[in-house]
Amino acid sequence: MIEREFIKTKIKNLRIRQRINDVVTKSAGCGNITIEKTPMGEKIIVDTVRPGIVIGRGGETIKKLTSELKSYFGLENPQIEVREILKPSLVAATVAKKISDDMERFGPRRFKALGYRALGNILKEGAMGAEIKISGRGIPSQRSKTWRFYGGYLKKCGDIAVSKIDVAIERANLRSGAVGIIVSIMLPDTYIPDRIKIIEPVVKIEEVKETPKELKNVVAEDKPVEEKKAAKLESPSKSKEEEIKKVPAKKEETKKEETKKPAAKKEVKKPAKKPATKKKEDKLSQMKPSTAVDEADKKPMRKEKETKK
Repeated sequence: MIEREFIKTKIKNLRIRQRINDVVTKSAGCGNITIEKTPMGEKIIVDTVRPGIVIGRGGETIKKLTSELKSYFGLENPQIEVREILKPSLVAATVAKKISDDMERFGPRRFKALGYRALGNILKEGAMGAEIKISGRGIPSQRSKTWRFYGGYLKKCGDIAVSKIDVAIERANLRSGAVGIIVSIMLPDTYIPDRIKIIEPVVKIEEVKETPKELKNVVAEDKPVEEKKAAKLESPSKSKEEEIKKVPAKKEETKKEETKKPAAKKEVKKPAKKPATKKKEDKLSQMKPSTAVDEADKKPMRKEKETKK
């Protein structure tokens, strides 16, 4: 008896999902539809890519859905909630609906391009693995065939394959016949128990500040000797520092003397012009004999003039 009640509730929920998909068009891109029982009534959560189409103008489509659910399925107080899908390529239902919609629009000739494109978008979003199956008479062939597009890592058995993988089934009605589309996606957050992660240990090296007990005694005995050595080393260092301080003073004095030297050079430049006078005297001395000859030549001329007179 209990099993029959479970089956009835499952069939009822499936019919509710089908009715919501019929009322809401495929352009809305509806995903998973979950039905929960609450003390206030039934809560229905609809995941869509475009929530505005599901709500409608002024909430017309939601009012229509609530009235139909009350009349057809006998729900007392159904509450419909709409959620937006941020990554539609990671939801199997939206991917399957998109493939079926594209096949109904453009026909079955481009089914390979549609399958590979959908698979690439799934893996780009970070899914661990995905598989798309397109089968039926609608594919261009004389008999029904199945085409499988797969990539990544996908579990086929165990609890993970049953509960952790998102699976969706959709149908595309074509002129040549019906085509079935099965999409299964292994999400990036799935926990796999047989996966092992090797974590490398982090080694921290710490310096030992404490000295061992054996060396402590030796250090205590050698302390006065070390202090004497330190005093000897410190005394010459001080004298050296004093010498170093004195040296810059000498350098400053030498700099001052150097600055005074150019003034002395200017005084020396004046007597440097004397050799030029000597050269003139030498020239005059060289020229004197010629002048003496001229005077000797002029004297007889004067005597001749005096005789003529």
